Amino acid sequence: MTYTARKPPLARSSDQLRAQIPGWGVDLDPADRPAFPQERYDPDATGAHWDFPERQTAHGFRERSIEHEFLPPVFGTSAPLHGVSGAVRRFAYARFSEARAAHWLLLLGADRIDSTGAHLRSLATLRPDNPISETGIRAELTHHGLSSRRGNRVDTRHQWIDPLLVAGPWVVGATIAVKAARRIARTKARATDPA
Repeated sequence: MTYTARKPPLARSSDQLRAQIPGWGVDLDPADRPAFPQERYDPDATGAHWDFPERQTAHGFRERSIEHEFLPPVFGTSAPLHGVSGAVRRFAYARFSEARAAHWLLLLGADRIDSTGAHLRSLATLRPDNPISETGIRAELTHHGLSSRRGNRVDTRHQWIDPLLVAGPWVVGATIAVKAARRIARTKARATDPA
């Protein structure tokens, strides 16, 4: 069982795993471990007064990986799932293992959906998002942004796509808004035109 001091039993024996996975079990011999004489397994020395920690109560649905039988003893509740992004996240957790790329791609997509929704909601407020200051474009122009991008840096390979990723959604959104406004204006003009 997970979350206890005892090591859970292996589904397959060490010999079976060693035969199927190259390099499995290379650290089984304590003498091969870098921390060996200092390493010590003594769960009683931790001072914990429990064998299994007291469980936090769950109110409503909480996402849980399909690899795990139940939620961990303690989990966060500060940002509950909501809206379309929440539905995508629920699907990712219910359908795909954490070992699958589809799980993580769905979670990334849910983040994009959530951020797009937040940007759209900000347009309805008195202080909408400011893409110039919030994306760092102004700092690039005023704080030696271009000169700091030269030299010995590891992120030079993706610098060409950074403007597209940062400004692209704003340009696409503005284009859609302009086209929608033009279409509405044309529709109104046709409706009021007596000819």
